[in-house]
Amino acid sequence: MLAIKNGKFIVPDEHGDFVFRAEGVLLCEGEKIKGFVVEKDIPAGAEVIDAQGDYVSPGFLNVHIHGCAGSDTMDADLDALERMAKLQAQTGVTGFLPTTMTCKWHEVEEALLAVKETMQCPPAGARILGAHMEGPFISSQKKGAQAEENIRKADYKLVKPWADVVKIITLAPEELTDYSFVDECHTAGITVSIGHTAADYEETLQAVKEHGIHHFTHVYNAMTGFTHRAPGVVGAAFDTEANCEIIADNVHSHPAAQRLLYHAKGGKNIVLITDSLRACGLGDGPSELGGQEVFVKGELATLKDGTIAGSVATMNRCVKIFWENTGAELPQIIEMVTKTPAQELALYEDVGSLESGKRADIVIFDEEVSIKTTIIGGKVYYHD
Repeated sequence: MLAIKNGKFIVPDEHGDFVFRAEGVLLCEGEKIKGFVVEKDIPAGAEVIDAQGDYVSPGFLNVHIHGCAGSDTMDADLDALERMAKLQAQTGVTGFLPTTMTCKWHEVEEALLAVKETMQCPPAGARILGAHMEGPFISSQKKGAQAEENIRKADYKLVKPWADVVKIITLAPEELTDYSFVDECHTAGITVSIGHTAADYEETLQAVKEHGIHHFTHVYNAMTGFTHRAPGVVGAAFDTEANCEIIADNVHSHPAAQRLLYHAKGGKNIVLITDSLRACGLGDGPSELGGQEVFVKGELATLKDGTIAGSVATMNRCVKIFWENTGAELPQIIEMVTKTPAQELALYEDVGSLESGKRADIVIFDEEVSIKTTIIGGKVYYHD
């Protein structure tokens, strides 16, 4: 039995919107949340954590991360995934989707196999919830840091053997022959996401409104931008209720761009991601992404030609930055790393909020969003 007291708890209200709750003690039994009790009803023998006035929220979910701690999803190695899981937990993440690159198909399959095996024998740290395939079904015009020679046409026969592992696939809708690939993904429970795309506003709106694509990969990056006569993919992201990933590191998106997304979406349907590289957590110096050399200096990671690669941000840092840049209430920001991604992955009945019966995946952090304690499945994994 685990009890957390003296916290500023972030919980859903009667409408499902996250708000603060200052009173009560959060009680966990085994791997599940039991609910709130008064302090005098804490069971004898319970492990008591005093949050000392810090925030207590559901554990963060990271649905787009290539690597960290010197490891990468494309290493196709169980030890590498465990190193990622450990660092994610230290930064408040309790569940994540290791993300593949546009590499040779056999390399993608090797990475997916490693993810599958790790899901079956979970390592210490954040839980692996499946995989995010970023490509290879993308546009060469908006490839970003992806290798053009490995881009190919979408073919569900390639994905079908991995339908129990893959949770999100990023693709360019204008590169589809038809939408049968999207239909088959949706039937299998795979979220299709628009990204690395040269589509225009009308093509993108059709993909969302007529074909049910409800996710955008790292909005602003590797997609057609917004202008007043050609709103582009960014305009379609603003103009629909589809979920929008954003890398809130002040490198991939300017603070003003973060505010514009926040206001355009009314504070809803936003998913904070890290899109981090193996260099995350290692400091300045050379690194690697998908077989390409990367150089890291401060918060910036680039290829040799200056193309911005993934980030070196951590999720708690992204929460702090987006909170500062938008001026939103903290509970609303926390929805973007808990409730919204959990709903996207059809996991909200199990994770994503501090409610009775859900997994006791919990994080405690201070005003700087420095992680004090990470609890995974009712057990303290990390404590500062």
